[in-house]
Amino acid sequence: MSEPQAFQDIAENLSFLDDWEDRLNYLIELGQALPPMADEDKSAENKVKGCVSNVWLVSSVDRSGGSPVMCFRGQSDAIITKGLVAVLIALYSGRPANEIADTDAIEWFRKVGLSEHLGMQRSNGLVAMVNRIRTEAKALS
Repeated sequence: MSEPQAFQDIAENLSFLDDWEDRLNYLIELGQALPPMADEDKSAENKVKGCVSNVWLVSSVDRSGGSPVMCFRGQSDAIITKGLVAVLIALYSGRPANEIADTDAIEWFRKVGLSEHLGMQRSNGLVAMVNRIRTEAKALS
């Protein structure tokens, strides 16, 4: 399975950043670039359980093709977590549900060097976000 172009761009940009602080600043920039989320989308139903920060994920499904394609929007009230949400959206959004269900984002985060400096709480939150996305995808595929 190939990585979506948006994620490839992020991985390429990260490859030029050797210092963790530079990578962290890039992650923050990615989060700041996320479109704002309407207050009505910041509901209990869309809130990701298992995150210390408030994280909301909203999915939509396009069933016009052979298999359902999922798109995601997300937001967080924590600046670094917001960046993690942006990376997950780049990795998962616009892909068929069966590909999403089979894609382990945690492995991709290791591959691009983002997971090694995340603290325990952020790592647990990342796992909660990935599990939420993959569970929704598995239900569709």
